[in-house]
Amino acid sequence: MELGLYTFADVSPEPGPGAIGPHERLRNLIEEVELADQVGLDVFGLGEHHRPDYAASAPVVALAAAAERTKRIKLTSAVTVLSSDDPVRVFQQFATLDLLSGGRAEIMAGRGSFIESFPLFGYNLEDYDELFAEKLDLLLAIRDQVKVTWQGKLRAPINGRGVYPRPFQEKLPVWIAIGGTPQSAARAGALGLPLALAIIGGEPARFAPLFEIYREAARRAGNDPATLATSLNVHGFIAETTEKAADDFYAPQAEVMNRIGRERGWGPTSRAHFDHARGPGGALFVGNPEQVAEKIVAQHKIFGNDRFLLQMAIGTMPHAKIMKAIELYGTKVAPIVRREAAKAEPAVPAPVRRPRPSITAG
Repeated sequence: MELGLYTFADVSPEPGPGAIGPHERLRNLIEEVELADQVGLDVFGLGEHHRPDYAASAPVVALAAAAERTKRIKLTSAVTVLSSDDPVRVFQQFATLDLLSGGRAEIMAGRGSFIESFPLFGYNLEDYDELFAEKLDLLLAIRDQVKVTWQGKLRAPINGRGVYPRPFQEKLPVWIAIGGTPQSAARAGALGLPLALAIIGGEPARFAPLFEIYREAARRAGNDPATLATSLNVHGFIAETTEKAADDFYAPQAEVMNRIGRERGWGPTSRAHFDHARGPGGALFVGNPEQVAEKIVAQHKIFGNDRFLLQMAIGTMPHAKIMKAIELYGTKVAPIVRREAAKAEPAVPAPVRRPRPSITAG
């Protein structure tokens, strides 16, 4: 199982004492990717957002900077909001990243859980679903052939044009990221694309049927599910003790969730909610290395996932604490998980229940 990290490069929404701005955050980000590579983690993802509380509106630029400071770690978006971007430019940018990194680039494409990019780039939210489907179709056409002839409804056609440069890898990996929508899981399976499922609330086991929907759609489309990778993308934090991990992570994570909750009409979170969510059946992976490893392995037995990505840098957490958590993840958590995953029994399907949607892109 591949283990990695993802982040949105959070910054302080307002200036003031202790505020972290985009310059500081992006410089720290490169150090985090470099350390993740050094301690043996497999993947680092950076999400695209167009808000004052995130610095990563152009993830591929930061990933290209990280490519020059790393040797083996895979570099992916988490996610690229494909609906409001142009697939030609997306492919060209990630092909360039792939060339710079020697074949370590990936695209994780999603519909976007935030909508700021749609009016920013002149797209109609009424076309939310159709934009993603059409642009994904074009992106895959570009990936699979050098010269493209394509026609859709919402973008001008392409008539026998080449798209360059071509990536270092023979085929640039394209993942589909979802936040709990069965139709999105089925689409990824039908297309034969790897699937990343974001779970940031509720009981993770309730989302397991989405992977079954995905695999069944793959089978019906003639795609072998055994060849299709799956990922769990979650929130969490690691420290030397459980108490320190919980105390360090609670305030920044709660501030972010409450800020987004005010925008979306959710009720406020609390320490009691947080402590319940970091329990064995909850969605947060917070604790000492042994606890976090145990929970990753337990979820792997339910989902049979090939990848696990952890979002630890949520809110304006101190850089030193993030770096220490990355060190523990790579040197303490990863060896336990890899050892246990290598000898794990096949995944046991969870009871089929209707999953609750996540706020992450997909």
